[in-house]
Amino acid sequence: MTVTFCGHRDIVCSDKLTKQLRFVLYDLISEGADTFLLGGYGAFDSMAAMAVRDLKSIYPHIRSTLVLAYLDRDYNEDLYDDTIYPPLEGVPLRYAISQRNRWMVDAADLIVSCVTHSYGGAATTLRYAEQKRKRIIRLVE
Repeated sequence: MTVTFCGHRDIVCSDKLTKQLRFVLYDLISEGADTFLLGGYGAFDSMAAMAVRDLKSIYPHIRSTLVLAYLDRDYNEDLYDDTIYPPLEGVPLRYAISQRNRWMVDAADLIVSCVTHSYGGAATTLRYAEQKRKRIIRLVE
C-alpha cells in the first residue's frame, strides 16, 4: 500500500499531532502500507518524513521516497530511502509543486492529511484527493 501526506508547511508540530501521526502510521503499516511518498517542504512534510524514518527501525521493509518538484533543490538525504522526479518536464516552475502534489495523490492508495484551513496548496491537494475518491485520514491539530 502506498501512502502520501498532505499538510500545511507552517503547521505547528505539537507532541499531540506527532503522537497522532505515529499512531496512524503504526495502523497503516499493520494494514500493509510499505511505501511512503513525501513532499519535503514545510513542517508537516518534515514531521511525516521523520516519523517514517523512525519507524524504519521497527519496520525495516518500509520505504520513504521524496517526490521532487524541482531537480535543483537540496534536501536532507538522511530522511529518505530514495527520490523520484515525476513527469514534470514542461510544467512552469510556479506550478511544479501543485502538479507534483497531484501526481503524489494519483500514485497513492491513501492520504494522511493535516489541513486546517480551506486555502493554499495543502487545501487544494486535499480537495483533489477528495475528487479522486481517495481514502483520507485526517489528523487534527
